[in-house]
This record gives sequence, C-alpha cells and structure tokens, in this order.
Amino acid sequence: MKESALSLLLAAAGVSAFAQATPEGLWRSIDDDTNKPKAEIRIVANGSGVLTGKVEKALIESKEPLCTACTDERKDKPKLGMEIIRGAKKAASEAVWEGGNILDPENGKTYALKMTPIEDGKKLQIRGYIGPFYRTQIWQRIE
Repeated sequence: MKESALSLLLAAAGVSAFAQATPEGLWRSIDDDTNKPKAEIRIVANGSGVLTGKVEKALIESKEPLCTACTDERKDKPKLGMEIIRGAKKAASEAVWEGGNILDPENGKTYALKMTPIEDGKKLQIRGYIGPFYRTQIWQRIE
C-alpha cells in the first residue's frame, strides 16, 4: 500500500514538473526600457498543440491603447485582449517552441518566435527574430 501511494505521489510530482516546463500558462512580461512588469500574457495550446498567447492584463498604461502600428487584421484593435503569439509548436528534439511569430504591439512588428522555458519553468525566454537579428526577453510565470 505504501509503495503504490509513493509511486502515485512521485508520478503526480513528475506530471506537475512537466506541466511547468511548457510555455502554457500565465506570464508577466517585463518592459525593456524600465525593467518593470508590463503585461500579463496567457499562453494556451489548441487541440493540435499549437500555442497562442493573448494580452490578458496591462500593468503599465499605454500611451496608445490601440495597435495603430499593426499592419494586419489587428490594426487599430485594442492591445488588451490581442493575440500576440501565433503558431508556435514544440520542436521535436528539445524543450523549445518555435515556428510561430510574436507581435510587438508597441511598434507593430512581427518577429519569428522561439520560446524556451528556463529555471524549471519559472521563467520563459522569448526570442524574436528578424533575419539574423534577434531580441530576447525573459518573462516570469505567474503562479
């Protein structure tokens, strides 16, 4: 009886640790200029494992609440509630999600995306690429 209870506890701990090692969840982005929390973004997977992320809460009041710089169907739409991550999928060989894109609603630019959970899933490295150039942010998981 003790062995099966211990096995169940260890299995549950493993599932919990695995769940935290994914980009799915609620994240706090940090402003590049002020280093202060900027927004909360919720990342979810659809039925086929493709990730999307939406701005759930603004933590810094934006000078412009609409994405006036966007060039696609998000143009002039509210940044709050906006889908900024699209199409990311888990890479076959590593704990990395890529292949999608991320929108910076402040400048309207869309970047190729690579997301890597770090520090046991407590943080998420977000890297946006345009050609050989990239910008990296570290987001913090909200428990």
